[in-house]
Amino acid sequence: MKPGLLVVCFTLVLSSSTFAHHSATATYLHGQVVKIQGTLKEFVWRNPHSFMKVEATDDKGEKQIWTIEGAAPQQLTEGGLTASTLRAGDKVIVTGYPGRIADDHRLLLQVLERPSDGFRYQGPAANF
Repeated sequence: MKPGLLVVCFTLVLSSSTFAHHSATATYLHGQVVKIQGTLKEFVWRNPHSFMKVEATDDKGEKQIWTIEGAAPQQLTEGGLTASTLRAGDKVIVTGYPGRIADDHRLLLQVLERPSDGFRYQGPAANF
């Protein structure tokens, strides 16, 4: 293999991993805050981001399944949230940045509360 071609291939491999991760500002509206209250349907604890499904009413009063994107498990653990903290059926209040497409019912997790026992998780970027 020619040295120039090797450099090009190496550069492409490195740059592809750089662009693989999405920007949160490309997906969510930072500076706007939405708070929902509902029932946790699913909690997926995985890298690179955790996800929750919460059934809650939207601004029109209709029940929707909201997709809540959280931080990586390590960051959640540092904030006191573990893989077993939440269970389907928990009543939760979620505050976060809304997705750019309102009909998608997405939030970037900032604060999660479970009123039944006072549990509260606050993400590292929650400053509202």
